[in-house]
Amino acid sequence: MRVLCLNAWGGKLHDALIAYLADASPDILCLQEVTHSPESDKDWLTYRDGDHVLNQRANLFRDIAAALPDHAGQFCPAAQGVLWDGDRPVPSQWGLATFVRRTVPVIGQVQRFVHKGYGAQGFGDHPRSRNAHGVRVWDHTRDRALTVVHMHGLRDLSGKGDTPERIAQAKRLAALIQSLAEPMGDVVACGDFNVLPDSASFDILAGIGLRDLVTGRGHDGTRTGLYPKPGKFADYMLVSASLAEAGFDVVRNPEVSDHCPLLLTIEPREPGKTVT
Repeated sequence: MRVLCLNAWGGKLHDALIAYLADASPDILCLQEVTHSPESDKDWLTYRDGDHVLNQRANLFRDIAAALPDHAGQFCPAAQGVLWDGDRPVPSQWGLATFVRRTVPVIGQVQRFVHKGYGAQGFGDHPRSRNAHGVRVWDHTRDRALTVVHMHGLRDLSGKGDTPERIAQAKRLAALIQSLAEPMGDVVACGDFNVLPDSASFDILAGIGLRDLVTGRGHDGTRTGLYPKPGKFADYMLVSASLAEAGFDVVRNPEVSDHCPLLLTIEPREPGKTVT
């Protein structure tokens, strides 16, 4: 069972991203910064936020669904705002997407907001609405449930340090995980958390038995060479003790976003071995 997590950067590196995802073809794919503009037939639109201007795929969710025909996709919008086709505003939704291989049984799922609520009247001021989505599947290779939850943590213009909003966000994420996971199942929590490695968020998640593999395995960051700012930590993947020995990598090549993909490989259970 392979779980891949990535901030897709709105599909800015579309061709490389699609080729990579189609080739990697993980069993569970967790994506942040996914666009969905159902009223547009354009390939590209423009995101504008003050001086921050970014080309984005108009329908990245549709593009990825087409590239992964053997997966069932779920789009989870955090807000609907405006992208631009030249001078013409186009309604566009922005949020998370989760893709699960169709042969993997989904036995539970949940979507909740970890900061604010659905932004129906636009993307809004920072920190904006943020949600989380989780699926519980049955892993027949290990004969046990696997819960995978991901979120895109709130962005604060003052930086990635702890704030009351981020502490509340972590508590909501922990509660969501606990509501979905089975007591003896495997658990993965991942995403672009937008916090530093010393964040109290990890103490909160440790309280429900999760440990981070990015810092725990000695990786020195999760941003690619396309990210010019200092501070290379943003994305994390936490696992339950039962997955402590699972294979894990921060994928540096190819570069498909300004974030690195995080890839977890869960080996089948050996015959006669008990998973704790």
